[in-house]
Amino acid sequence: MVKALVVADEVVESFYGEGVLRLEPDIVLAAGDLPWDYLESLAASLEVPVVFVPGNHDPEASPTRPRGLINADTRVVDVMGLRIAGLGGCVRYNRGPNQYTQRQFTKRARQVVRALRRSPGPAGVDVLLTHAPPLGLGDDVDLPHVGIDALHGLLEHLEPTWLLHGHIHPYGQPRPDRHRGRTTIRNVVPWKVIEIEPRGRVSTALSPGQRSQ
Repeated sequence: MVKALVVADEVVESFYGEGVLRLEPDIVLAAGDLPWDYLESLAASLEVPVVFVPGNHDPEASPTRPRGLINADTRVVDVMGLRIAGLGGCVRYNRGPNQYTQRQFTKRARQVVRALRRSPGPAGVDVLLTHAPPLGLGDDVDLPHVGIDALHGLLEHLEPTWLLHGHIHPYGQPRPDRHRGRTTIRNVVPWKVIEIEPRGRVSTALSPGQRSQ
C-alpha cells in the first residue's frame, strides 16, 4: 500500500510547517496551480518524492524549477511502486500558459500512450494525474473549466485505478467521485490522502483531517 498526499490549486498554509508531517505520506502528487516554492517546501519537509503536472496558472517548468520534483506531464513515471501517467494544463480559454485546444490535447494524450508503450513493465497505470478533469466527468459548464475530451480515450488505454485532478474549486460544495470502468475519478482540491494498492488492487481514501490508522 502506498500512501499518497495529493494536492492542487489551493495552498494549505499549515503545510509550510509541521502540520503536514503528521500525514506521513510515502509520496506527494501535485495536480497543478500551486507555487513552486510550496511544492519544494513539501518535498523538503516530508523527504518524499513529489510528482507533479502543471496547471494553467503555473509558469512553464524549467530545468531549475521546481527543484527536485518529477514532472509527469505527457510522461509515465514509476515512483514508490506506483506507475503514474500525467497530463497537465486545461482547455484553452485565453492566452495563458499550459492551455491547449481539444485537438492539441488529443495529440498530447497520444504522447502519454506512446510513453507507456516504451516503458517496461505491465500495461496500464495506477494513477492518471491531470490538472483538469475529463469532459463531462466533474468539470463545469463555464469556458475556463470545461473538461478534456481526450481523457476518455486515455482512460480506455491506460485503465488507471485513479484519475486525480484539480482545476475545479469546490467552494464548499460536494464534488462526488465519478467512475468510468475500473477508474475512480476524484477532485483533490485542496488536498486528499489516498492509500493506493499498486496495479489495481483495492484502494481506500482518507478525507482531509483524517489519518490512516
